[in-house]
Amino acid sequence: MTTKKFRLSRRTVLRGAGTLAIGLPWLECMEDDVKAQSTPGVAQRFVGVYQPGGTVIDKWRPTGGETAPVYGSILAPLEPLKNKLLIVDGMEMKSAVGEQHQAGMIAFLTGAVQGTAQKYSSSRPGADNASLDQIIATKISKGKKPLSSLQIAVRWATGKSHGLLHPINALNFEDTTTNAPMPPRLEPSEIWTTLFGSVMPGTPAMDTAVLRKRSILDFVDKRYAALAAKVGTSDRVKLEDHLDKIRQIENGLMTTDQPVADACKPPTLIDTSDYNAKSGLNADNDGVVKDTQTDRAIPKVGTLMMDMLVMGLACDRTSVATLQWSDTEAKHTFPWLNLSEHHHYYQHDGGFNAPACEKIAIWYSQMHLYLLQAMAAVDMGGHSLLDESVVLFGSEISEPSTHKKQNMPFMLAGNGGGLRTGRWVKYPGASHNNLLVSVLNLFGDTRTKFGNSQYCDGPLANMT
Repeated sequence: MTTKKFRLSRRTVLRGAGTLAIGLPWLECMEDDVKAQSTPGVAQRFVGVYQPGGTVIDKWRPTGGETAPVYGSILAPLEPLKNKLLIVDGMEMKSAVGEQHQAGMIAFLTGAVQGTAQKYSSSRPGADNASLDQIIATKISKGKKPLSSLQIAVRWATGKSHGLLHPINALNFEDTTTNAPMPPRLEPSEIWTTLFGSVMPGTPAMDTAVLRKRSILDFVDKRYAALAAKVGTSDRVKLEDHLDKIRQIENGLMTTDQPVADACKPPTLIDTSDYNAKSGLNADNDGVVKDTQTDRAIPKVGTLMMDMLVMGLACDRTSVATLQWSDTEAKHTFPWLNLSEHHHYYQHDGGFNAPACEKIAIWYSQMHLYLLQAMAAVDMGGHSLLDESVVLFGSEISEPSTHKKQNMPFMLAGNGGGLRTGRWVKYPGASHNNLLVSVLNLFGDTRTKFGNSQYCDGPLANMT
């Protein structure tokens, strides 16, 4: 007679009194469970990335076939993580009804028509639906994490918005009855403090959630002992080591730079004193006023922002985040690319300059690669942070010279919810609202419509 091997779910926690609970390290007795769920059944994290000004579509669109796409110049930097990407081609942003850039910006994550007269003004942009990120946050993050969601932006509110929240830069809309717009966080040091100033044991700013876990072992020690008796020798050693680490945290014996979890490694806060996060307050309508010092800092600030976003997820500060690379005006320069005019100038203000727009788009792809590689490098216990996430990349228009919203340059990354990547899939003429509801379904939400129902036919086929 063979004895059935003891198995344990990787999601098992040991519960004590009330709501107290502690997670477990990865154990060999979880092996089958990890294999079965190396791509979690339901997506655990969402990241939305906004890139301004569309693209040069013939340089963006791959060639080849669905499972063997050949990337052109714009997507070429993403080749190292090709197996984690799903290029979504041919979609139309049909719900972007209204002003050229503004309607696309508002519709991108809401699938909604630009707000009604009561909701909409230059000082208070409105949408008739909450944004996708906020609906997902309500489902998986709100009330469960210290931050319901994280909204950050680099070189935001340029040009006509003059540094303030405006329809041309509003990406996030609350999941409330008012669907109020949400300004992003801009100052790198403030974001770092918000995310990591309270997660390090022994620091004065340690938050109450950490303090409440003091002496948690007093509540779960018997359950822990019972579990240790069931597992093998190797797993027992891991459990005892895990127990010791938790006790050390409780006793304040860990050094202040020791993260509370192996995956949680807050990034170094670099010097960003040369970057004026509120430079937009001094902007003029046409982008004539330049802040080249701040512009030169964009690459390093953007890299820090991505590092903080990734570790904000890994440290379990939130499960939902969005990153805005500027706004629909994008009236800042690109000194590191030797481009002295702003993005809008190269799009159409100075006549469509395809080589300049291609150069900018290639740089954004390099930044997207950095973000995805950082997520892929985080071990969440048998799978990466990217494996359990869904990352949506998009813009407010497709064709810069005409403001057209056909053939939108959308891209998904990660394998959360069983998203099937490594492909180039075409949905000619389909509404992008169908893409939004498909992403929502990956998080276990079963609805079949999203945003303005007039522009939603239901989830897309061939996603998982």
